[in-house]
Amino acid sequence: RRVTPSLGVMIPRILCLIGLLAALPTLADTDVFEFELPQIVLKEIPFTAQVQLAPSSDGAGFELEVGGQRYKPDELEGSTLVFHGLTIAETGLLPVRLMHDDMAIAQTELRSMAAWLSILPPMLGILVALFLRSVIPALFLGAWVGAWLLTGLSLSGLGSSLLAVFDDHVRNSLADPDHAAIIMFSLMIGGMVGIIFKNGGMDGVVAHAVRWAKTPRQGQLATAGLGTVLFFDDYSNTLVVGNAMRPVTDRLQISREKLAFLVDATAAPIACIALITTWVGYEVGLIDAALRNLTAFNEPAYFVYIKTIGYSFYPLLMLLFVYLIAASKRDFGPMAKAEERARAGQTAAADSEHMEMSEARDLRPDDSVPCRALNGIIPVIVLIVGVALGLYATGEGETFLDIIGSADPYKALMWSSLIAVMVASALTMAQGILTLEQTVMAWYAGMKMMFLAMIVLVLAWALASLTEILHTADFLVSILGDAIPIGLVPFSVFLIAALTAFSTGTSWGAMGILIPVVVPLTWAILEANSAADPAHYHIMYSAIACVLSGAVWGDHCSPISDTTILSSMSSRCNHIDHVTTQMPYALVVGTVALLVGTIPVGFGMPWWLGLMISATALGALFFAISRVAPADEAVSA
Repeated sequence: RRVTPSLGVMIPRILCLIGLLAALPTLADTDVFEFELPQIVLKEIPFTAQVQLAPSSDGAGFELEVGGQRYKPDELEGSTLVFHGLTIAETGLLPVRLMHDDMAIAQTELRSMAAWLSILPPMLGILVALFLRSVIPALFLGAWVGAWLLTGLSLSGLGSSLLAVFDDHVRNSLADPDHAAIIMFSLMIGGMVGIIFKNGGMDGVVAHAVRWAKTPRQGQLATAGLGTVLFFDDYSNTLVVGNAMRPVTDRLQISREKLAFLVDATAAPIACIALITTWVGYEVGLIDAALRNLTAFNEPAYFVYIKTIGYSFYPLLMLLFVYLIAASKRDFGPMAKAEERARAGQTAAADSEHMEMSEARDLRPDDSVPCRALNGIIPVIVLIVGVALGLYATGEGETFLDIIGSADPYKALMWSSLIAVMVASALTMAQGILTLEQTVMAWYAGMKMMFLAMIVLVLAWALASLTEILHTADFLVSILGDAIPIGLVPFSVFLIAALTAFSTGTSWGAMGILIPVVVPLTWAILEANSAADPAHYHIMYSAIACVLSGAVWGDHCSPISDTTILSSMSSRCNHIDHVTTQMPYALVVGTVALLVGTIPVGFGMPWWLGLMISATALGALFFAISRVAPADEAVSA
């Protein structure tokens, strides 16, 4: 039978329904709270968090509770609450609550780990690379450990992190537009090199070079000179110089390790300090963004960059060292042994023979092909001029320097490499040297020589992205501490930049991470010591220069560095052999640059005097520890 509820039962039900309806807008509002938190944070290392509110909210009364401690917002950007300087004193998976008038209205979780663990993936990759003498397994292992750290080192996460390396981090590295541009123009330059090898142009260049470079000394000077002339970009520098000079240095019995050093040691240093390069726009942009927050420091960013060149002791001294090595016929350490082996007729180490790939043999021109140097020189000139014009075309501004500083280097390199390939192809087919099909196959063979380098680059980028997620640089910056004497600020900055670039394998990444931190940190130290005045601006110039210089030093020494990888690949030198022979040279130059240049200048010595003294000290130390290589006369072209 049907039962009609009594009035006493209906009234509570109606009131409950009304309450639910009234609560609906409030419940719906909770959906608009969106947390923007780091994927992982380091114990006791400050980090930033953001919370997206409803558009109508004024941000009043909100707090963020992290690890049991509450923080008030530092700023409200539109409808986003920004919390700076948050720290967590414990590790593990911790709750994060958004509080409003002491009531939790939204909640999420955040993982924290011990700060020292953030350095583990890159350091593991570096150690394994040096131990196994194989960089690809080392990079993949480092990336795997980094992805595993993101899961909290759980047993179940061991397998899922292995898959995440490939389907997440490697894929994201490939999807990055700048990375894709680097791969594209690197492959195109490889293709251009393939064509000018096959059409006899490279043999023509070698023949002309050998007419002047008839001894190992002259061959090294020619390589260093070409590396200095191609100052527009470090990537194209390494690819062109390594491939162009390898036949010359092989014929003159110069070791592949020495060739890789000459290529690597001129590429980044000259690109770092030259006035118009693909580096300058990036560096000036970083400096400009960092200086905007300093209201009392109002010098233009490009003017500041110009001032930093005199304080860039490591790049300047390394360029001097390259010519000293080439002209003096002296070496030391593992490089001296490599040169002795090369003079005996073996330019590459025994375990480097696998790098003489079948594609390289396929690019040897037929005996009937004429060896015309112009077929090799013209495409390279087109590449260089194309980069310069591309920088000008993609930049904006009233002055030439403004235009170059705001240019898109990746577009310029892609355009110029494409045009250079087309010019090389047109020259080849117009003279009837190769058919269209043969030209395409030569281009393809040239690109295939770059595939291994591209695999290493992609893995290096994946590891670098993981070090960014793991806040490796933040941990290294925290080593600086709070109490640094003014004179030692640049010295400390160099060490942190060097460690960051060495650990992450990227000089640009180290600069991008550290300049926004170092500039305000240096200014804060100056203000704390009542030294924020023009008389002490040299500390600011030197600190910025030490970010750039330290990044280049770390890039030279790191086995997971992109330019170091490209240098060894373009020179067909075993990568670990390149690292182990170049590192002693970088250590010597870096030590002299710091102890004789950076530290005295930090305490008031003029930069030009520091440069003169450090150059003299470097020369004296070099002649004291080096020995004469086998006589040039024993090897003659």
